[in-house]
Amino acid sequence: MHARLDHLVCWVSDPRASLDFYEQVVGLPGVRAEEFRDGKAPFPSVRISPESILDLMAYEAMRGVDEGTGVKGSAGHPINHFCLAVGKEDYDALQVRLKQHGVEITGGGANSFGARGIAPETMFFPDPDGNVIEVRYYE
Repeated sequence: MHARLDHLVCWVSDPRASLDFYEQVVGLPGVRAEEFRDGKAPFPSVRISPESILDLMAYEAMRGVDEGTGVKGSAGHPINHFCLAVGKEDYDALQVRLKQHGVEITGGGANSFGARGIAPETMFFPDPDGNVIEVRYYE
């Protein structure tokens, strides 16, 4: 089987603030952002890669049946973190944006194993809802 990651869903308290964070601080482009801002989409997303997006779904969807998926009981299960792989230049630029926006880098490492092998550097930081993001680059 050859699979690709289609999307991840993060529970957020304020989808609009989270959208701003992921667009402006992390640097990921919004998907259905204008539709969401205009009330025409139930939640916004940001593009991770040409094939993958991150959905930013409000906590309210955790109660009962998730209106976005129609699945009962799918909400509220925590994840440890998710990791984005970027180029070295984007990695360095993200460190600058995080500092400019007062976002603390809460951890990091060197020679960390991931999907593409060993990454020379990695950093961890929280989004506004405490979801932990790891960012790394490969040489």
